[in-house]
Amino acid sequence: MTLLILVVDDEPDVEPLFRQQFRRDLRSGRFGMEFASSALDALRIIETSSGVTLILILSDVNMPGMSGLDLLPKAKSLRPEVPVIMITAYSDTETVRSALERGAEALLTKPIDFAALRGAIEARIELAA
Repeated sequence: MTLLILVVDDEPDVEPLFRQQFRRDLRSGRFGMEFASSALDALRIIETSSGVTLILILSDVNMPGMSGLDLLPKAKSLRPEVPVIMITAYSDTETVRSALERGAEALLTKPIDFAALRGAIEARIELAA
């Protein structure tokens, strides 16, 4: 079974940062990561991710075009069993409330606490096993 984490962020430095933080897991094949630079790209990946077990979606809140908050209910309607964690540089109470109301499991602020994120990923891996 191939486990997949989808990371959605329009910033180009996000992919190398995540690949560096999770390099051992990615090299060992423990899980894979796919990266989308827009919400529309993310929806295409979610719709066509057959043959893998999507265990987590990480999405930036602020992106051009469709925001992460707009992506959230669409992603949940396509894959209701997959948790979505929102990532934002601005954790104002309105953003937090809106994300949770739309179905986010949690909200992480930038810079990302990778130890906390790793804990969330470990929990999803255990559930998938």
